[in-house]
Amino acid sequence: MKTETLLGKSRPRIDAIAKVTGEAIYTADMKLPRMLYAKVLRSPHAHARIVSINTSKAAALRGVEAVITGEDASGERWGVFPYTQDHPLIAIGKVRFIGEEVAAVAAETEEIAEEAIKLVEVIYEPLPAVFTVEEATADGAPKIHDQYEKNLNIHVSINVGDVDKAFAEADVIVEDTVSSDGETYAMMEPYAVVTHYTSDGYLDVWVPNAGPHVRGKALSNLLKIPLNKVRIRHITIGGAFGGRSEVNPNDLVTCLLAMKARRPVKLKLTREETFIATRQVHDMKVWMKTGAKKDGTIIARDYKAYYNGGAYSSTGPIATSIPFYVYEETYRLPNVRYNGYRVITNKCARGMFGHHGRAFQMGNTVQMDRIADKLGLDPMDVRLKNALHSGDTTATGSVITSCGLSESITMAAEMSDWKKKRGKLPKYRGIGMGSLAIMCGFPMGFRSGSSAFIRMNESGQITVFTAIVDNGQGNENMAVTVAAETLGIPVEDVNLVNADTEMTEHDPGAYSQTATFVSGNAVMRAALDVRRQVLEIAASKLKASIEELDIQRAVVFVKSDPARNIKVANVAKIAMGKGDNIVGKGAYFPKISPDREWISNPFGQMAGTYSFNTIVAEVEVDPQTGLVKILNIWGAQDCGNPINPKTIEGQIEGCVSRAGVGALQEELKWDKGLVLNANFLDYKMPLSIQQPEVMEKLITTNDPEGPFGAKEGALTCSMNVYKAVVSAVYDATGAWIREYPITPDKVLKALRGAEKRAH
Repeated sequence: MKTETLLGKSRPRIDAIAKVTGEAIYTADMKLPRMLYAKVLRSPHAHARIVSINTSKAAALRGVEAVITGEDASGERWGVFPYTQDHPLIAIGKVRFIGEEVAAVAAETEEIAEEAIKLVEVIYEPLPAVFTVEEATADGAPKIHDQYEKNLNIHVSINVGDVDKAFAEADVIVEDTVSSDGETYAMMEPYAVVTHYTSDGYLDVWVPNAGPHVRGKALSNLLKIPLNKVRIRHITIGGAFGGRSEVNPNDLVTCLLAMKARRPVKLKLTREETFIATRQVHDMKVWMKTGAKKDGTIIARDYKAYYNGGAYSSTGPIATSIPFYVYEETYRLPNVRYNGYRVITNKCARGMFGHHGRAFQMGNTVQMDRIADKLGLDPMDVRLKNALHSGDTTATGSVITSCGLSESITMAAEMSDWKKKRGKLPKYRGIGMGSLAIMCGFPMGFRSGSSAFIRMNESGQITVFTAIVDNGQGNENMAVTVAAETLGIPVEDVNLVNADTEMTEHDPGAYSQTATFVSGNAVMRAALDVRRQVLEIAASKLKASIEELDIQRAVVFVKSDPARNIKVANVAKIAMGKGDNIVGKGAYFPKISPDREWISNPFGQMAGTYSFNTIVAEVEVDPQTGLVKILNIWGAQDCGNPINPKTIEGQIEGCVSRAGVGALQEELKWDKGLVLNANFLDYKMPLSIQQPEVMEKLITTNDPEGPFGAKEGALTCSMNVYKAVVSAVYDATGAWIREYPITPDKVLKALRGAEKRAH
């Protein structure tokens, strides 16, 4: 019988119809009996002491069922690590950014809640505020948290080799200072939470999130209630981009209101609130220096990177480290010194981002291209010269197990006719390249691993139970496909129960690129356990050994004599007849160094594997207006063994829009600590008419640890698109852009600078 497979075949996603027809339910759509509506009072000050709060008038308003302040919370602080727990989530004694949560009400209608929140009386004592890294670290700057001297929140220090000696031996040295403004995540779904606190003390929470088990544990700690009484429920999520990774203050607000009112509560933020009161993206400023030999071999790197972290730690140690790690996973760095500083300011807390570290990655691209120019080399050849390969070890000690980096560079170059175009196109038209890797999973303690189980019913169909979260990447589709392929049954015979803490076992969630590599492995192992049980029963009925059997189209058959077969449904009935239902369990923990830590020990195996991507961009620059237009994008992606190519291609196209077109225009505008463009009219999001032609190819490297050889599919593309664009702008104009976003004013400034240098 011809072997059939689902792998490598583009199939519609299992959630597609529900989303395009409007059948999918998001948190804001939910309605529960007796549900109340919440509103939050937010700080009008960037930094102030709370002298007093009087909620009596709000509580007395007819229709108001609960009013809370920070005094109603347990006093626990939120932080990803024990040493970064500094965020009370509802202000206690002090506010540290405009929009911070101060009080909240729950009422019979949104209108009553809106009226009630205006009745809460707060007396503030304004304090001096700081908004930039320079202001926050200056002598005499106001202290935002008592525990952070000079407002320094995190310092990541990595020193490998002998950097100073290597610079002394370099034939060419380049030095730059680059910067990037922060952004908003700009999910289409405004943040919304629904919470139901039952009479017997159970808390049900519906909230867009990247990791339900992580969210549930955090709320258990913050609320001081047992973990088994906190349930994070499955809900459709309208975008993430890194912005659903952490506990949000509005989660705690809604839970406290529901617990106090003993009724379900919904909190739906306005678009403006979603901009100013959920996580934002770090502003960055980076000084960097690179030394190379005449043949283009990079022998020395030195970095000082400053991150504007906003008012609280958030994912501080991770966010301060990842830009460096994704670069060291790409190129050999025999001598490197990295000092990353995260600084507290009076802006909203900043978190992880799908294309994190724009200034750092942009600067590396600028310097590689500058080195190539100085040495008379092709920038592509410099990348190939320094690229990591399978079996290589990164600067901090991670072994690269499978690697299609060089293949991605050459493939993207061939697709784009790089050799014919780089430096040879008409003036103001250029082509550029960006290459990068990304880890599939990273150390998060016991949260690094995933467990799943599968139950088979009497008809031979299965239900997969996994905490995998789908923020739009296609993770649900991946889980169903992996289970179906492993068991040899149709996708239509697979149900999925996911992202529900009461129904599923532990999983990292859609975080650190773990879904396919870690969570998919757990699902596959659970399916293998089911397969083993099915084959054992079938072998007994067919009078054959397990090794002689296979499963296709939900039929177990003898490979040498397919006429001898039994349906999987009949096998399931045999098992049930013995009172022994078929249930399979699987778990997977990536091969990472257990003692690796972001600050105290940043050395050892960082991840189970890495994926690689190269993007080539072709742009056109208008010298009169400074406007940059992206004409074409070519992408080559090493994703191990693609499970569903169409899903990966869709991810790449989305990355091109967000990180490519977005790099030309997305930025928050500020007046001190006030966001001036907190809406989709003034915050310039990419539009469909700006999307360039995108051509992509997938590289198969068959990772030895990945499920069916698969690994992460497209996040590397996010960081590569804007790198390729800045490289292309230089090729088009001869001017280097060192600030993101690449807006027309910055392009014109760079063009004027290039003209002065030419004269």
